[in-house]
Amino acid sequence: MTIESIITGIIQLIISIALAVLSLYIGFGIIGNIGKIDEEEEISRGNVAVGILVASIFISISLVVQSGVAGVSVGLKNALAGDLYPLIAGILQLILGVILAVAAIYLALNVFDKLTKEIDEFKEIEKGNVAVAIELAGVIITVGLIIQSGVLGITSSLF
Repeated sequence: MTIESIITGIIQLIISIALAVLSLYIGFGIIGNIGKIDEEEEISRGNVAVGILVASIFISISLVVQSGVAGVSVGLKNALAGDLYPLIAGILQLILGVILAVAAIYLALNVFDKLTKEIDEFKEIEKGNVAVAIELAGVIITVGLIIQSGVLGITSSLF
């Protein structure tokens, strides 16, 4: 183990922590914009359904960020060797992945809402309907898994 690999590992850890915090921030903001739910108030009241929905968004975005961090890690190793292109490509790929994940979650929830005209999912979740929250959580996590595969595909083609 060389000092270079230790420094690379520490930098990767710092990047991962920063991305985790950013993911939580983005994930927490999404639910308010999608469903017009004040998630902070609902969670403080003990609304389990809102907690499930927010957790699923965190999981979905973290799946995409996790696959993007792999590209940044490879890019970082190459940057330390003098080639900045892989690092720039890895960062751009990660940003694109997060944007696609957020957009895909938003789109999937809107399409699902149109398909289920008899139920206003977000009103049900606001009322604490856990069954509806689990259903939407399944949609959200599925979208995250699919986007993760796409981001991994981009990573493998870039490096």
